[in-house]
Amino acid sequence: MKNIPRIFIGKNIIQNTNIVIDKSVAHYLSHVMRRNDCLVFGDGNEYVANLTPDQKYLAIGNQTSHTDPSNDITLYFAPIKKLDDMLNMATQMGIGRFVPVITERTVANHINWERMKKIVIEASEQSNRNSVPEITSPIKFSELPFSELVFADERAAYGADLPHEFIGAKNILIGPEGGFSNNEFDALDKNGARGLSLGKTILRAELAAPIAISRVTK
Repeated sequence: MKNIPRIFIGKNIIQNTNIVIDKSVAHYLSHVMRRNDCLVFGDGNEYVANLTPDQKYLAIGNQTSHTDPSNDITLYFAPIKKLDDMLNMATQMGIGRFVPVITERTVANHINWERMKKIVIEASEQSNRNSVPEITSPIKFSELPFSELVFADERAAYGADLPHEFIGAKNILIGPEGGFSNNEFDALDKNGARGLSLGKTILRAELAAPIAISRVTK
C-alpha cells in the first residue's frame, strides 16, 4: 500500500468502527493529500480506513498484514539542543522507548516535550512503523541500569581499544554535547556498562545516536 497516507490513532483500534478525528486530520487527507483513504496504526497494528463524507470520522476497515518493524531497544540520552533531529532519526530506526537522562553536562534543560512527542509521531507515520516509541520522564544519571547498558564511548577517538558492535543489546546510552564527566565514566566502568566505539572521530550527539543503534542491530 505504497504512498497511502499513514495516521497514528493510538491503542485499541477496532475494526468496523468509526473514530472521531481532529479537523486537522480531515484537512490533511482531503486538501493536502486529496484523497479519502488512508492507513491508521497504533499498538503494533495497522488498518485500512476511509474518511467519512462529513469528514468527522475515520471508518476503520480490515487489519493489514503489515508487520511492525519497530524494535524493543531503549535509548537513554542526555537532552541536547538538536534533540528533534536525534528523536526523528532514532524513531525511523525503530527505537521502542526514549528515556531522557540528566548528566553533569546536560545543558538543554528546557525541552518542549509535547513538541518532541509530535516529532516522534510524525517520524513513526513516515517510517512505516505500526507503533510510536514512548518518551518517559527524565531520570538522574545515578538511576541508570548500568550493568545493562551499552554506551557511546568517545574514548575510542583517543586510542581506547573498544568493540565496534554489540549485536542484540537492548539499552543504549548517548551522552551530552560536552561528553560524560570523569565521574560518570568511572561510574559506567565500575558498574558494568560496556563502551561502544563509534570510530576515531568525535561525533555530535544527534549523529552518535543513530550510529550506535546501527551497531547493536542487524
